[in-house]
Amino acid sequence: MSLLGNILWIIFGGGIVICVEYLLAGVLLCCTIVGIPFGLQCFKLAFFAIAPFGKQVYRSRIPVSPLTPLLNIVWIVFAGIWIALTHILFAIGCAITIIGIPFAIQHMKIVDIGLAPFGREIA
Repeated sequence: MSLLGNILWIIFGGGIVICVEYLLAGVLLCCTIVGIPFGLQCFKLAFFAIAPFGKQVYRSRIPVSPLTPLLNIVWIVFAGIWIALTHILFAIGCAITIIGIPFAIQHMKIVDIGLAPFGREIA
């Protein structure tokens, strides 16, 4: 069922567009030394956004760096709020129809990791 959901997500849920946007942002951020950690998080979001069905977001089990909260604060200020608002709006748009409710649920999963991706893992 996850495979079918992911195929429909790519076509109708906006998965390919979201993935390309995260990949472009990741490449641009990785062009600078300071932006590399943020670019890597964009790549993590891109791979999650292309196929979110059957995946869950968890807090990292490995000890996180003491810089993780600081990096999350910088992320939230410059990108996280906009990513979260965008996915919330997409979720509202998808939830209008009964058929779009599973896509709305996936957008809300992306809101969780899009707001503060550092110290999170996808399984």
